[in-house]
Parts: sequence; C-alpha cells; structure tokens
Amino acid sequence: MLVASIVLGVTLLLCLVGGISGFLVLRSAERGQGATDPASAVQDFLTAVYTERDADRATRLVCSAARDGEQISAKVREVAEAAERYGTVRYRWANPTLDEQTPERVLVSTTLTMTTEDERMVDQQLTFVVVEETGWWVCDVI
Repeated sequence: MLVASIVLGVTLLLCLVGGISGFLVLRSAERGQGATDPASAVQDFLTAVYTERDADRATRLVCSAARDGEQISAKVREVAEAAERYGTVRYRWANPTLDEQTPERVLVSTTLTMTTEDERMVDQQLTFVVVEETGWWVCDVI
C-alpha cells in the first residue's frame, strides 16, 4: 500500500510538471518571439498602427495581458478616419527613448507628429510600457 501511494504521488507530480512545461512551451510557440529590444518593440508597433494601418500585425506585437484585438482595431480605424478627414496625412515619430528600466519592464517615450495635406502639424507625446516575455512586447500606452 505504501509503495502504491509513493508511485501514485510520483506519477501525479510528473504529470503536473509535464502539464506546466507543456503549457509554457505552447504559450511561447503560439505567441512567437518579441522584439530584440524595447525601442524596436515600440518602433514596430508604431509602424503597424500608423504607417501600415494593420491591426492584425499590431495585435501580434502586444503582450498577452493587453492583447485586445477589438481595441487595437478601433485605434487603427481612428488613424484611417483621420487620414480620410484631413486628406493626405503623414505620421512620423522621434526615435524612442528608454525612460525607466527594470529587467522585465521599460517605459519608452516618443513624440508622434501628424502632418496634414495642407502642412498643419500636431505633436503628441506617447509613453509605452514595454515588457520582456520571450522578447519585448508593447503592453500599454500611457
């Protein structure tokens, strides 16, 4: 009886460890690899939203905790609607700078500039929370 209990306990432990390992491996495989550094994560995200206007690509660049495809699609639609409202609209941004940094989290800031067809310009300061999970991912804009 004691031997059977020990064997059962070891079997359950191995199943638990295997299940957790499988979950972690599959989660990483499903998400892919993040950017190599925080500034690149922000650069890629801005390009997907403001240059390519590709909500699916932008969604794939966001951390799992903030991956809300509907919210990202709404932002991309907002960018596209601004382009329609103001004619030809161009977006550019300054090189992202790292403001606060820990090994797992970085605040990255940049200035986004929108220029309309008639050369009117507006600047917006953006700060991104970028996290490290199998690479760097944009997790929030504050």
